[in-house]
Amino acid sequence: MKVVVTRRAEAGNRAARVLCRLAGAAVLALVAFPSLAGGIAAAGAEVTTGSIPAENSALLAYSGRMAGDDARTRVIIDFDKRPDISVHYVANPYRILIDLPETVFALKKDEFAARGLFTDVRFGAMAEGRSRIVLTADRPASVTSTEVREEEGGKSFRLVIDTGIVTEGAFAELVNGQKWKEATTSVASADGAVVPGGAVEPGRFVIAVDAGHGGIDNGALGVETGTHEKDVTLAFAKEIAAALNKLPSTEAFLTRDNDEFLSLPQRVQLARSRNANLLISIHADTLRQKDIRGATVYTISDKASDSLAANLAARENLSDEIAGMPLEGEPPEVADILIDLTRRETQGFSVGLAKQVVDAFEGEVKLINNPHRYAGFRVLKAPDVPSVLLELGFLSNKEDEQLLIDPAWQKKVAGLIAEAVGRYRATVVANGG
Repeated sequence: MKVVVTRRAEAGNRAARVLCRLAGAAVLALVAFPSLAGGIAAAGAEVTTGSIPAENSALLAYSGRMAGDDARTRVIIDFDKRPDISVHYVANPYRILIDLPETVFALKKDEFAARGLFTDVRFGAMAEGRSRIVLTADRPASVTSTEVREEEGGKSFRLVIDTGIVTEGAFAELVNGQKWKEATTSVASADGAVVPGGAVEPGRFVIAVDAGHGGIDNGALGVETGTHEKDVTLAFAKEIAAALNKLPSTEAFLTRDNDEFLSLPQRVQLARSRNANLLISIHADTLRQKDIRGATVYTISDKASDSLAANLAARENLSDEIAGMPLEGEPPEVADILIDLTRRETQGFSVGLAKQVVDAFEGEVKLINNPHRYAGFRVLKAPDVPSVLLELGFLSNKEDEQLLIDPAWQKKVAGLIAEAVGRYRATVVANGG
């Protein structure tokens, strides 16, 4: 792919306007949204920015737009520094991935909206030092050219990406011909330290606490405050891990300890790599019925308990697609009869944990009707790690949202979950597990 760099020095008054836009975006990033590291947004969201690292090494994308029709579309993004990009393709649905170094996005929804070829655009952090723009189309499309234009004597840089439709065969060649893999992710401890996979101290009870969503995947959006689900789940996960680590001979770790994207298979593998005894995945979704509120505990099942559980699982399982991850089939081991037997035993343990959590919440945390439900959540599919997904409330409900963002309530719920895990462990030991 050819990258063309041109230099265009224009009048000083235009340079001043660019500097003003940069300054304004930087102020937004530093002041208005200090908790949203990495600047993650989805098309249709309000202005979303991230905190700029102290060394100011991140790119700042401060303006963007699209123009075109159903045959060709141009994507334009303005940066404060020269962007170094790479382009990848993923099918089902057709997506063009624009990978960048760490980038703070300060793009307005009415400027950088999906148009022309594209039906959806998302952007945000993927992992430490990596960000991504995902362009989704309803038919095969490819990048035809990219150009980086140096503006105002090096004070800003304009990335211009031209795209156009291609045949199914041409798109398949692009997908099959590329050589790239998603970066692997380290395990993070509750205090933020990186924990390598491998052996665990004998007698330790290990728990993976999984903060749902993250990075480019915002999750749900609070109806009142606009809080992102990924921020709520991370805050809860840290409190839960801290509470669990107070239990005797217990080691809780976080699958992510910052605003980064993890694929669903990565979350499962992180638990398995530490020989975890439990995986607890934390979520706070939204529903169309805004009067529904309360916590729910989900376990894995091929058949959903009800339509609410089925719809929720379908949405949660889209996380990888949102981030532009290639969807892969189940590993060959799923057909192994021994694995199948292990999975059945694991499912029984998962149900036992769910019961303990529901019992701990009774009278202390509002529960939804039939609080233990089940569906085909991909994050719960570890065949050898008992796993539950906790919906701690709904961001679509005003009362739930206020509780979900309350640090005191987070700490209280974390303590109840720790009590439930302690009782679950005692029951498993008593039964010879």
